[in-house]
Amino acid sequence: MLPRKTLTAGIALAAVTLIVVPAVAYAARQDDSLFAAARASASVTADPPPGLVDALARDLGVTGEQAEQRLLNEAAAAGIEPRLRALLGPAYAGTWVTGPTATPVAATTDPSKAAAITAAGVEARVVTRSLGHLDRTKAALDQASATAPRTAPVWYVDVVENAVIVLTSTPAKATAWIRTSGADVSAVRVVPSQEQPRPYYDVRGGDAYYIGSGSRCSVGFSVTRAGSQGGFVTAGHCGSTGATTTGSNRVAQGTFRGSSFPGNDYAWVEVNTQWTPTGVVNGYSAGILPVRGSTVAQPGSSICRSGSTTQWRCGSVQQLNTSVTYPQGTVSGVTRTSVCAEPGDSGGSFISGDQAQGVTSGGSGNCGSGGTTYFQPVNEILSTYGLTLATQGGGPSPTVTPTNPGGTWAPGTAYAAGATVTYGGATYRCLQGHTSQPGWEPPNVPALWQRV
Repeated sequence: MLPRKTLTAGIALAAVTLIVVPAVAYAARQDDSLFAAARASASVTADPPPGLVDALARDLGVTGEQAEQRLLNEAAAAGIEPRLRALLGPAYAGTWVTGPTATPVAATTDPSKAAAITAAGVEARVVTRSLGHLDRTKAALDQASATAPRTAPVWYVDVVENAVIVLTSTPAKATAWIRTSGADVSAVRVVPSQEQPRPYYDVRGGDAYYIGSGSRCSVGFSVTRAGSQGGFVTAGHCGSTGATTTGSNRVAQGTFRGSSFPGNDYAWVEVNTQWTPTGVVNGYSAGILPVRGSTVAQPGSSICRSGSTTQWRCGSVQQLNTSVTYPQGTVSGVTRTSVCAEPGDSGGSFISGDQAQGVTSGGSGNCGSGGTTYFQPVNEILSTYGLTLATQGGGPSPTVTPTNPGGTWAPGTAYAAGATVTYGGATYRCLQGHTSQPGWEPPNVPALWQRV
């Protein structure tokens, strides 16, 4: 996240009203609060891999104990986000974590709902704009991206600032563009920046692979399709549909079966029978790390990246739903992070705890002086191509082709605690009463559903 002093130095088209309603200290929260329950059932164990803890301590400037607490709190915050969204309805303005141990925060535009947030064990903030309003504002900028100045390469929804941020080296030009975009200019803040994002060619995430006889990129995460076809997801700018790949050992590996760039920056490669997908990430100094799901980490959460040039690096999630303009065009819906990267890192794994987050797209800066890197969320890639994430042990996760998952679960349905549904051939028990929504499929929200 950009320092607050940097943001306030920008051209503020947005006027923000912020009221902070502190939650009580975690130790004093009721054991039955929503956050406490999610924390107790978090998939990240109380004894995470030492390499992961050491990397977080090194790159985030926290102690080992604080790093362990972060992992638990971040997993819990990701798990309860759908419940907070449902609780606040149209007044929902975002969830994030903050501080050395990742204190959870939720924002609302309705002051009367602040008490419900704190009762859930989460710090409440009352703000001016809902997340829906910010998303619509950013969508208007996305629609006008063709006319955006080259000097305004990045814009994103910042739930902490309760505004849409536009980064630019020419504030006057960016401001003029915003005023003609059709977006709500009162919700946009222009921030001076020298970022010049570019795709990271010649890279690998986890393990290297080569496209044809030329460039090198990185494996993001192992996947399967139709239960038997193995492969991996990676960045779309690494190769076009039909391009062939070889592995890090230069053995024939696979073929790009789908690729999208710009607009998106994702692709998937189907591998041949000589290659077996496994649900792990090569963390280099952190060791071989398990992948157990793909729950979305909230802003402020720690996150790490694996790549062949700079290997294992960590930082934090800054903003979801970001649009970034490369020389080739604008890519929307990526996540902005403070993790550094360099050419040779594209396509590689972004992971938070044991939850897959996305594949490296591009960024600015380097790992000597620091930088900003963007990743394409993995869940969008899985949904687009009907893929299943491979999890710990090499087996598939319960996620199946979203267009035809099969089962009794359905969006827009009120489920009571204890109810059971089927989804993708598996049975799930409802842990907390809620009304289902698209994106809340049982495999994606462990705080709401337990596989039985």
